[in-house]
Amino acid sequence: MSHGPLSQIHRLVDATTRRFSSFDTSGGNSDNAKVAAGESKTLAEIDGAGIVKHLWFTISSKDPLHKRNLVLRIYWDGQEHPSVESPIGDFFGQGWGMDYLFASLPLAAGPRDGKALVCYFPMPFADGAKITIENQGPEPVDALYFYVDVERHTAIPDDAARFHAWYNQELTRPESEFGDRENEWGVLGSTPKNRTDRHNYLFCECEGQGHFVGVNYFVNCPSPIWYGEGDDMFCIDGEEWPFSAHGTGTEDYFNQSWSQEVPFSHPYYGTARAPGVGNDDARFGWLGRTHCYRFHLEDPIRFRRSLRASIEAGHANVLTLELASVAYWYQTLPSKPFPLLPAAAERAPRPVIGVVDVHRWRDAWRQLRGGGPLWGNEDAEPR
Repeated sequence: MSHGPLSQIHRLVDATTRRFSSFDTSGGNSDNAKVAAGESKTLAEIDGAGIVKHLWFTISSKDPLHKRNLVLRIYWDGQEHPSVESPIGDFFGQGWGMDYLFASLPLAAGPRDGKALVCYFPMPFADGAKITIENQGPEPVDALYFYVDVERHTAIPDDAARFHAWYNQELTRPESEFGDRENEWGVLGSTPKNRTDRHNYLFCECEGQGHFVGVNYFVNCPSPIWYGEGDDMFCIDGEEWPFSAHGTGTEDYFNQSWSQEVPFSHPYYGTARAPGVGNDDARFGWLGRTHCYRFHLEDPIRFRRSLRASIEAGHANVLTLELASVAYWYQTLPSKPFPLLPAAAERAPRPVIGVVDVHRWRDAWRQLRGGGPLWGNEDAEPR
């Protein structure tokens, strides 16, 4: 039996369609909402049962970080805390408040310049839904255009879980027997071992029954060394290390190989942004901003009681990285409240390290060694 996205499109369904949008109710052409700085606005409040089938947003604001400063929240079935909470850009696959193209099956950021934010994740609810947006930035949103397309049903099946999405971020630090030294690839000593997920970067932690369906993963790497030796780890139902689903490296988890370095788009996985490929951050190893994504639409990670999903920041967590992510999953209600969302100022991305910064590093290294005609690898071990 076929289960593709078009396999059931011919079937009649006892449902009706309702759209919530920013259209001009006067019949004019001012088809947008405005959101003042500090304001929270309800975009859709729906009673009864149904399924949110499609979201579309595009935004105009003088705030260069409005994609990080606008917070999207979604509530199901009268639950007081949200099941979706994320900066709007990161939710739709736009890291660091930036504009760039991103294409996958459930999420996309389309022309022009990645400003058309689209979601096709189905989001069922049994007793009401609410979608809000909060402007935590310093500037007003001059124009917010949106569609929320909903199927209204008399009831939804008991096995229909609720959609969840959570944003997290962390500036990692080296965590190993080498102290504060970033010993990746064993450059500074023997390669450390890691038999825990305690210091890993966390991208999903939830309680209830459900299944994990994907993640957008945003890495700002301040070193040219490869960050992707970090393994993915999925702790299912509180099990002990090494866990039922333990991976072999970052590029492996994202269905790629030998350290992804160029943009690549597949409906289920890819690299939406890579340093130095049509971007301002020059290509120098893996220095700079990379956005990877993986959606488990054919291979969801199922859990009965809880899930803790994480990834090492370099092998054994030996690297300083600016990491951010949005994880997506379905689960039963009530769901566990999310940790407090970092304040807007804390979400501001760190600047990209460029050619001039690297040249200053070289000058500091040369001066520590007395200057002169130093090439730069005099401390390297003979090969």
